[in-house]
Amino acid sequence: MPTYSYRCTACSVAFDIQQEFTDESLTSCEACGGKLRKLFSAVGVTFQGSGFYQTDSRAEAKKNSTAPAEKKAAPAKKEAPSTPAASTT
Repeated sequence: MPTYSYRCTACSVAFDIQQEFTDESLTSCEACGGKLRKLFSAVGVTFQGSGFYQTDSRAEAKKNSTAPAEKKAAPAKKEAPSTPAASTT
């Protein structure tokens, strides 16, 4: 059952309450009768195990394991040594 946080707009009293998804939101403060506002905050989420990151993807790992071996680079071409130009003097 989720926990919701509320704060009164009149007296600033804040509290948390567990409500089901189907329950209506609270609208009036029990302390002063003022209007309540639902507060939203960051939720702590923990992902455990593999497969949550692009580098952990099973499809990617499968693709890499079935890929052919890397081709060897072609050897560099050897150029014939150049002969110095004959000078006419």
